[in-house]
Amino acid sequence: MKITSLTNSHVKDWVKLLTKKGRDRQRKYIVEGAHLVKEALNSTNVNIEHVVYSEDKGIPNELLEYKEDRWISVSREIMVKCSDTKTPQGIFAVIHIKNWGETSLFNDKALVVVCDAIQDPGNLGTIIRSADAVGASGIILGKGCVDLHHPKTVRSTMGSLFHLPIVERDLNEILKKVENSSIQVINTSLQAESNCYEIDLTAGSWFIVGNEGSGVSPELNHYVNKQIKIPIEGQAESLNVAMASTIMLYEALRQRKYRV
Repeated sequence: MKITSLTNSHVKDWVKLLTKKGRDRQRKYIVEGAHLVKEALNSTNVNIEHVVYSEDKGIPNELLEYKEDRWISVSREIMVKCSDTKTPQGIFAVIHIKNWGETSLFNDKALVVVCDAIQDPGNLGTIIRSADAVGASGIILGKGCVDLHHPKTVRSTMGSLFHLPIVERDLNEILKKVENSSIQVINTSLQAESNCYEIDLTAGSWFIVGNEGSGVSPELNHYVNKQIKIPIEGQAESLNVAMASTIMLYEALRQRKYRV
């Protein structure tokens, strides 16, 4: 299939996916670039509607073997219109937003990151990549978090958003479900007595990480039953939220899989 007109109905729908309103209404989003498209094509968790490539650039060599009927060739003008970058990469996929279940988040060995108003796409992307890398059970996004399907967030995940459950929930409601369970709810505090290397992270653990400027919302501290600190030996005042999350996730992985 080939499209050359900017007024084509498909093109109009794709352009709308550059806005949150359009993504929410269509329940779809765009991933751009050969790497992300390939990650999506290789994932069993992804429902791809179309793969769209620029007629003048052609299909990247590493994707030639995947070509099928749902692939659409478009003019350079359409590719520019549907991209949020100054220099379009020449290929994108239109993907249906997946409704992940919560089952994996509540088992007695669950490893989950609860994100409270994380606003920077790069930070959220790094948290998702780190959670994916350690084999975490999933991510929970609360109110005020940057849109998971915003093009900048999607790019920053480097494809990890395809690999593990990421759910958007009211944090008060979902934290109530684990309040009297065996799952420990943890956040970091400079005033905590124990550091992240001293507590047992082999049990089910949910890490609450907060906004870049204001931290975890005060009302969520009610659900925290363990506070820990990340040791800082130098003169840095603190670590950013993505780095702190990564350290905690990897300490949990070390305790669970790599104890000496």
